[in-house]
Amino acid sequence: MASSSSGIVMRADKSIDEKLLELMSNPFGSQVAQDSILVAIGTSLCITAAIFLAFCILRPFNQIVYAPRLRHADEKHRPPPMDKSLFAWWKPVFKTTEQEYMHSMGMDATVFLRIARMCRNMFITLAIVGCGIIIPVNISKSAVYPGETRSSKNIIFLMTPKYLFGNAFWAFVVAAYAFDIVVCGYLWWTYRAIHQLRRKYMESPEYQNSLNARSLMVTDIKKNLRSDQGIVEITDSLRTVPEVPRASIGRNVKDIPDMIEEHEKAVVELEQVLAKYLKNPNSLPAVRPMCKPSKRDPEFTNKNEKVDAIDYLTARIQRLEEKIRQARETVDKRDAMPYGFASYETIESAHTVAFAARSKHPKGSTVQLAPKPKDIIWKNLPLDPKTRRWRRLINRFWITLLTVLYFVPNALIAVFLAQLGNIAILFPDFGAEMAKNPKTWAVVQGIAAPALTSLFYYFLPIIFRRLSVKAGDLTKTSRERHVISQLFSFFVFNNLLVFSLFGAVFKLVIATINIAKEGGRTWYGVLEEVHPFINIMIALCDISPFWVTWLVQRNLGAAIDLSQAVNLGWGSFSRKFLNPTPRELITRTAPPPFDYASYYNYFLFYSTVALCFGSLQPITLVVTAFYFSIDSSMKKYLLLYVFCTKNETGGLYWRTVFNRFLTGTFISNCIIALMIGARGDPRNMMLGAMAPIPLLLIAFKFYCKNTFDNSMKYYTKGESPKGVEAPPPIDKETRRRDRIGVRFGHPALYQKLTVPMVHEKSKHMLSEVYRGRLDGDIGSTAGFSDVYSMKRMSKEHPGKAAGATGPFEFIAENNMDFANFKDRPEFSDEHGGEGSVYGHNSRPGTPIGSERGRSSSRDSQRTFSPEENGVTYPAGYHHTPSNLREYSPSPSNGFGRSQSSVNTPYQIPADNTNLLHSAAPMGNQTPTYSPYTPDQDGGRTDYFRGPSRT
Repeated sequence: MASSSSGIVMRADKSIDEKLLELMSNPFGSQVAQDSILVAIGTSLCITAAIFLAFCILRPFNQIVYAPRLRHADEKHRPPPMDKSLFAWWKPVFKTTEQEYMHSMGMDATVFLRIARMCRNMFITLAIVGCGIIIPVNISKSAVYPGETRSSKNIIFLMTPKYLFGNAFWAFVVAAYAFDIVVCGYLWWTYRAIHQLRRKYMESPEYQNSLNARSLMVTDIKKNLRSDQGIVEITDSLRTVPEVPRASIGRNVKDIPDMIEEHEKAVVELEQVLAKYLKNPNSLPAVRPMCKPSKRDPEFTNKNEKVDAIDYLTARIQRLEEKIRQARETVDKRDAMPYGFASYETIESAHTVAFAARSKHPKGSTVQLAPKPKDIIWKNLPLDPKTRRWRRLINRFWITLLTVLYFVPNALIAVFLAQLGNIAILFPDFGAEMAKNPKTWAVVQGIAAPALTSLFYYFLPIIFRRLSVKAGDLTKTSRERHVISQLFSFFVFNNLLVFSLFGAVFKLVIATINIAKEGGRTWYGVLEEVHPFINIMIALCDISPFWVTWLVQRNLGAAIDLSQAVNLGWGSFSRKFLNPTPRELITRTAPPPFDYASYYNYFLFYSTVALCFGSLQPITLVVTAFYFSIDSSMKKYLLLYVFCTKNETGGLYWRTVFNRFLTGTFISNCIIALMIGARGDPRNMMLGAMAPIPLLLIAFKFYCKNTFDNSMKYYTKGESPKGVEAPPPIDKETRRRDRIGVRFGHPALYQKLTVPMVHEKSKHMLSEVYRGRLDGDIGSTAGFSDVYSMKRMSKEHPGKAAGATGPFEFIAENNMDFANFKDRPEFSDEHGGEGSVYGHNSRPGTPIGSERGRSSSRDSQRTFSPEENGVTYPAGYHHTPSNLREYSPSPSNGFGRSQSSVNTPYQIPADNTNLLHSAAPMGNQTPTYSPYTPDQDGGRTDYFRGPSRT
């Protein structure tokens, strides 16, 4: 039976096992022809040009999708304005300098674009070198067998070393050194440039004024040192500096983060239920929505019984809020944790101590520069070193298992889904079905393999992120760096090595089995007859045209990114045919976060493919250079106007990218060595000439590490010029007011709870839909009897009571825009809200709402300190018990109520707060919930109990 799709002819009398082995040995069937590559290039360029033209036409009329950063960023961080002409993007993309967009986009985006330009210039140079050395040698030195000429050979394979023998492989030794010099030269140039950018970043006002820049994070603290004073002892044992740090030991919040997570899930679920049920408020469905109770809800024993979704979810939200409030009030009574933070008055002191702590474990602890509080994975901080090492070992096991076992579905997809005719060879009945509906099965063949592969690759970064968190990563930055390295290893092993070599491996297996059946040969004799190196080399040459067409198609991915087709199409589709909640509609107008891990992995994988196949098929270098030339400009537009950086790292991804580039270069050298070992002559001399290359790469890595790394990470190493006196010690009173425990406190202690958002058009139906209490919600949650008895007043009709709303936040249709909510952490934290991008007058590096200088917010749960606009924790949290506090707070001499002192777990709209701003202090009654604010001397003023000491 023959299959024209695969180009394989098989005898009908062969068994299925024999047929399967032959299919595995030649999964791609007939080789890619020269015309096929030209068609692929032409098709890709035409579609890319069409998509680009569509972008130029659609961009001026849809700023929500194509320029959200231009709409939302403040004056300092706003990109250059654009008019509505088709090519208005040209000047901002090609005329904006690196220094200009560094301030608007941030350090991470600047480093990403610097790496993109490095890839562009590197592969342009490599294309010139590779095509100038390899192609002439391959064409002129290729062997010509009797009865054929060079012109009769396929030009695509004539440019490869498939027909090359003997001393012609000296050209590949020269090419290996030339490639390495070019790669290392561009890496060094970029390393130096990023080092300069990093130093400018550390001298910028944002970094100089951030608390994390002058703070240390101390982990793995032993029990006898788990106090504020214990942290000071640890830091003092490292290096003597003129300042004594202000320290704060971590507190055990136990299950509060889990309860907050459950609360947010319940809120989102309630919003989805209400959005669907109240889609048409004037014509409600006859049946109220039902749902199953949560498995974690102890109020319901029968988890399979369905209950009214609106009533259940509302009650569950209120129960969780009460539990969270009660748990927060008892945090100060729990034990200290094995981590804490120490803050200095100057960056120099903090970095001097951090530099002295590298590769050391003072008193059994680990001291490092503090990340931004938003960057910390708080649940992993309490893990001890033994648990973390065990989890990392388990994590490596799962990642290795996933990487290796994916070989099976990867091979099956390549052999069968990409070539359905191969299934017909094994199963004739399926072949008959294909013959009846060839067009239908052609569509399936064209969609099935890419769709299944893309679906898996979509979830792969999510899987790796969760595994990294399980492994004990302390920060989201370190998690993303690990995801980059894991994705790179997975792609190189499965998509490059296995995909390219499993055909050759199966050929070797078949040949070995056939020879072994004859008998009388030893295992090494069998290997000599099958010639493994020659077979692998020929297999790589045969598969090289596939990688040319694959790299050509990557231009489509870059164009689709620029067009934002997914966001544009999904937004229109969901709004018309689904029931998006107000929260979802608001989020869609925000700048989407840029997935640095995935994009860096794509850059690294494309580069590795080009480096590995550049010596086998130099056209790959030309195609890759063309791709990076286009994509570097497209990504610049996207980072300027569309994407935001969710967690700014200050360019810390560079070292991970640098190491992966060296790995790809080493693999390319191994492929050249394999070709020389297969057909080079004199083989030993050629391999000996290449032997120094790995040592030179290692030496280059350590040179860059020793030259740049320390000054990129540390603002100073602690050396002070001779003759310069040290600054005088900072007095205790100044350090006491720094309040590091507030800014580096666990978010579960100050995070405002999310309020269900409902469309305003459904407001008049709420009394019928919601069966709970609709009035007095503020008082019931805040605990103030005066507020409890008051009715909300209407803005439209002064003096009249507003309609009952219940524990909901109503959003009008014209207000469902990120611009109206970008100062709220629940939205800005997910969309690059570092405290200044959207115009907050806040201190970078601290949680939104807890920064110095932020203007008072009437709906804030926290209260502001008069001396520095600082923040205190919610009621009941006493920060550090007296037996663990370094200094006792001074007593208060009076009351001073802040304008936002009414505490409630809801984010109450501004017109319903501040009702008792000018009221006199209340009496000494015992409240349900007792907010407090710090007095002028740092103590705690309790509105119901008066001044007190902790």
